[in-house]
Amino acid sequence: MYGLIGKMLAAPGRREDLLAILLDDHDTMPGCLSYIVARDPASEDGIWITEVWTDTEKHQASLQLPHVQATIAKARPIIVGFGERFETEPLGGIGL
Repeated sequence: MYGLIGKMLAAPGRREDLLAILLDDHDTMPGCLSYIVARDPASEDGIWITEVWTDTEKHQASLQLPHVQATIAKARPIIVGFGERFETEPLGGIGL
Protein backbone atom coordinates (compact mmCIF):
# COMPACT_ATOMS: atom_id res chain seq x y z
CA MET A 1 0.00 0.00 0.00
CA TYR A 2 0.95 3.63 -0.46
CA GLY A 3 0.12 6.37 2.03
CA LEU A 4 0.31 10.11 1.80
CA ILE A 5 -0.16 12.66 4.59
CA GLY A 6 0.03 16.30 3.63
CA LYS A 7 -0.74 19.75 4.94
CA MET A 8 -2.48 22.31 2.76
CA LEU A 9 -2.77 26.00 3.59
CA ALA A 10 -5.85 27.99 2.65
CA ALA A 11 -5.91 31.72 1.99
CA PRO A 12 -6.64 33.59 5.23
CA GLY A 13 -10.28 33.21 6.16
CA ARG A 14 -10.95 30.71 3.35
CA ARG A 15 -10.30 27.38 5.08
CA GLU A 16 -13.99 26.43 5.28
CA ASP A 17 -14.40 27.20 1.56
CA LEU A 18 -11.43 24.98 0.73
CA LEU A 19 -12.69 22.20 2.99
CA ALA A 20 -16.07 22.29 1.23
CA ILE A 21 -14.36 21.90 -2.15
CA LEU A 22 -12.17 19.03 -0.94
CA LEU A 23 -15.14 17.21 0.59
CA ASP A 24 -17.56 17.71 -2.31
CA ASP A 25 -18.31 15.37 -5.20
CA HIS A 26 -16.31 12.26 -4.38
CA ASP A 27 -16.65 9.98 -7.34
CA THR A 28 -14.88 6.66 -7.28
CA MET A 29 -11.10 6.78 -7.34
CA PRO A 30 -9.84 3.32 -8.30
CA GLY A 31 -7.31 2.08 -5.78
CA CYS A 32 -8.22 4.62 -3.07
CA LEU A 33 -8.75 2.86 0.25
CA SER A 34 -8.99 5.97 2.42
CA TYR A 35 -9.23 9.75 1.86
CA ILE A 36 -9.55 11.85 5.01
CA VAL A 37 -9.74 15.64 5.13
CA ALA A 38 -9.29 17.33 8.53
CA ARG A 39 -8.92 20.79 10.05
CA ASP A 40 -5.55 21.50 11.65
CA PRO A 41 -6.47 22.64 15.18
CA ALA A 42 -3.07 24.35 15.53
CA SER A 43 -3.48 26.53 12.43
CA GLU A 44 -6.57 28.50 11.46
CA ASP A 45 -5.71 28.12 7.77
CA GLY A 46 -4.30 24.58 7.87
CA ILE A 47 -5.83 21.39 6.48
CA TRP A 48 -4.46 17.85 6.71
CA ILE A 49 -5.21 15.28 4.02
CA THR A 50 -4.49 11.62 4.72
CA GLU A 51 -4.74 9.11 1.88
CA VAL A 52 -4.20 5.37 1.53
CA TRP A 53 -3.94 3.76 -1.91
CA THR A 54 -3.38 0.22 -3.10
CA ASP A 55 -0.20 1.47 -4.79
CA THR A 56 1.64 4.58 -5.99
CA GLU A 57 0.50 4.09 -9.58
CA LYS A 58 -3.20 4.30 -8.64
CA HIS A 59 -2.53 7.52 -6.76
CA GLN A 60 -0.73 9.05 -9.73
CA ALA A 61 -3.48 7.93 -12.12
CA SER A 62 -6.15 9.51 -9.90
CA LEU A 63 -4.68 12.95 -10.54
CA GLN A 64 -5.82 12.65 -14.18
CA LEU A 65 -9.45 11.76 -13.41
CA PRO A 66 -11.87 14.45 -14.67
CA HIS A 67 -13.55 14.99 -11.28
CA VAL A 68 -10.16 15.25 -9.54
CA GLN A 69 -8.97 17.76 -12.16
CA ALA A 70 -12.18 19.77 -11.60
CA THR A 71 -11.61 19.78 -7.82
CA ILE A 72 -8.03 20.93 -8.28
CA ALA A 73 -9.16 23.75 -10.58
CA LYS A 74 -11.78 24.94 -8.05
CA ALA A 75 -9.39 24.70 -5.09
CA ARG A 76 -6.24 26.18 -6.65
CA PRO A 77 -7.26 29.87 -6.28
CA ILE A 78 -7.64 29.58 -2.51
CA ILE A 79 -4.62 27.38 -1.78
CA VAL A 80 -1.73 29.57 -0.68
CA GLY A 81 0.74 26.81 0.02
CA PHE A 82 1.61 23.41 1.34
CA GLY A 83 3.26 22.36 4.57
CA GLU A 84 4.70 19.03 5.55
CA ARG A 85 4.28 16.04 3.24
CA PHE A 86 4.96 12.46 4.26
CA GLU A 87 4.84 9.28 2.22
CA THR A 88 4.14 6.11 4.18
CA GLU A 89 3.72 2.37 3.66
CA PRO A 90 0.48 1.50 5.49
CA LEU A 91 0.32 -2.02 6.86
CA GLY A 92 -3.31 -2.16 7.99
CA GLY A 93 -5.56 -1.11 10.80
CA ILE A 94 -9.15 -0.06 11.37
CA GLY A 95 -10.73 1.00 8.11
CA LEU A 96 -8.21 -0.73 5.89
